[in-house]
Amino acid sequence: MIRDEYLKLAQVEDRMWYFRALHAHVDDALGADETVTRRVLDAGCGTGGLIRRLAPKRNNLTWTGLDVEPLAVTLARERTAGSGADICEGSVTELPWDDGFFDAVVSADVLYHLEDDAAALREYFRVLRPGGLLVINVPAYPWLWSYHDVATHAKRRYGRAELLKKVAVAGFAAVRARHWNSFPLPLVILRRKLLPAPQGGSDVQLLPAPVEAIFNLGMALERNAMRAGAQMPWGSSLLAVARKPGG
Repeated sequence: MIRDEYLKLAQVEDRMWYFRALHAHVDDALGADETVTRRVLDAGCGTGGLIRRLAPKRNNLTWTGLDVEPLAVTLARERTAGSGADICEGSVTELPWDDGFFDAVVSADVLYHLEDDAAALREYFRVLRPGGLLVINVPAYPWLWSYHDVATHAKRRYGRAELLKKVAVAGFAAVRARHWNSFPLPLVILRRKLLPAPQGGSDVQLLPAPVEAIFNLGMALERNAMRAGAQMPWGSSLLAVARKPGG
């Protein structure tokens, strides 16, 4: 992503409805797995929002963040100060850790930026211990490509079958993927496909407080339904959870 997008992300990540929902879904995935007891890697941590939100809740875990952009690393270190997290500069396609080092790897809105997403998946597999957990979020639907993807330097959006296949080819087992972000999808289609592109880059921005509250409520209702076992028939995001065999 370009510099302005990182600065924008750091300003809104703690308050914007989308990141609240994304981090809650990751939290659910980590909390539902009793084997995640030690080290968690946020691979492509950006400006540190996920660690900043989850580290106080999951203080039994040792958190590590990695990002390839020096500005993101600087911002993440500032924003996660006091959390005990270790924020490193490096590429998700060449992770600087030994095989089997982590209990869990989180890759939240990272793979779609990469030319070689398969290389990143292989690295996630390598640094996970046997039985370790992988949590991935990516944007859904190639047909939804728009100005937002251009502004965030995306390389692709994913179909569900494509994501499942890529994760399985990397060696992971028990792979499952679910759509979410279903409530906003009609508005996303309207904004990105039918209306003129805005001048301000991506859609990463805070909405007026009443609108943010409505989206937060919609995301909470959707999350509760998914926690109860509901399968969303559509949604502009895909959340995948998988496991490294063994353990």
